[in-house]
Amino acid sequence: MTEQQSPPEQMATGEGAGERVGNYKITIYELENFQGKKCELTEELPSITEKEMEKVGSIQVEFGPWLGFERQAYAGEQFVLEKGDYPRWDSWSNSHNSDSLMSLRPIQIDSPEHKIHLFENAGYTGRKMEIVDDDVPSLWAHGFQDRVASVRALNGT
Repeated sequence: MTEQQSPPEQMATGEGAGERVGNYKITIYELENFQGKKCELTEELPSITEKEMEKVGSIQVEFGPWLGFERQAYAGEQFVLEKGDYPRWDSWSNSHNSDSLMSLRPIQIDSPEHKIHLFENAGYTGRKMEIVDDDVPSLWAHGFQDRVASVRALNGT
């Protein structure tokens, strides 16, 4: 995701957040291929410098999902990080503009029910497809070929 807007406010994930603590865990490494100084996180981090790190070279997401941000204080380009290993910056970013990741926060899944509408054209026009609760591994099977021009999220995160 390459939005430049501020993200929506998230619920706290630290102490006092009840059962949500422990549902999120990410390990960041200062160097590529999971080398160098490492830091495990279970809650948001507005700046990696708070953990005495200068940069993030690789990432392992154990429990997620997480959002990584290009700049401190959750600003700049955003990167969605799902469970898995990211051995170098280009494995989490398709951007050639930035190779930095300076802040992180867990993505709160706040609703078990998810509903989105996909539209063929920009501005929520053209053919519409509704997705409710299930994964859709192939848009091609639903007639959208290789593009969706606009999306409206009605429920869920």
